[in-house]
Amino acid sequence: MTATVSDEIRANRVTRSLLGYGVLAGPFYIAVSLAQALTRDGFDITKHAWSLLSNGSLGWIQITNFVLSGLMIIAAAAGLARAVPQSPWTARLVGVFGATMIAAGALRADPAMGFPAGTPAGPGTVSWHGIGHLTAGGIGFLCVIAATYVLARHQPRGLAAYSRASGTLFLVGFAGIASGNQAPWLTLGFVAAVVVIFAWLAVVSVGLYRSLPGR
Repeated sequence: MTATVSDEIRANRVTRSLLGYGVLAGPFYIAVSLAQALTRDGFDITKHAWSLLSNGSLGWIQITNFVLSGLMIIAAAAGLARAVPQSPWTARLVGVFGATMIAAGALRADPAMGFPAGTPAGPGTVSWHGIGHLTAGGIGFLCVIAATYVLARHQPRGLAAYSRASGTLFLVGFAGIASGNQAPWLTLGFVAAVVVIFAWLAVVSVGLYRSLPGR
C-alpha cells in the first residue's frame, strides 16, 4: 500500500512538472515575440504577423522561439494525457499544435509587407518553405481549436463554457487573418486571439495541476 501511494505521488509530480510547461509556453512565446516586434527595425505590430520576425539577421531568435515554445506545448500535452486520460484526443490535438509550432520555426515565413527593412510592400513571393509555414500554422491552429471543444466535454459547466469561448475567439481571429485582409484591426485581433488561446492552455494546466493529489 505504501509503495503504491509513493508511486502515485511520484507520478503526480511528473505530471505537474509537465503541466507547468503549459503555463510557461504562452508567456514565453508572447514575451519573446513582443520584445522583437517593438524593437526590430521596420516591424509594425499593426500590419506584420509575428511569423515575419523569422526573417533578417535576427530571425534566428523567432525561429528559436517557435521551436522552444513548441517543445513546451508538447510537454504540456504529455501532462494533459496523464491528467485527463478520459480525453486522450485533447492531448493529441494539443501535441499536434506543439509539433506544428516547431515546424513553423523550421519552415520560415517569407519576407512580405516591407519586412524585413528593404522588402517590397505587398505579400511578396511565396516559397516552398513559406507554403509549409502557412500549412503548419493552419493545421496547428485548427487542432488547438478542436482541443478546446473536446476537453469541454469533460469539464464542469463553467470551465466548459470558457474552453468553448476560447476556441471560438481563436477561430474568429484566425479566420480574420487567414482572409488576407490587411486591416490593422484584424492583425491586432489575431494577436489578441493568440493571447486568448495560450491563456486557455495556462488556465487548464493550472487547474489540473491543483487537482492532483500529493502536493
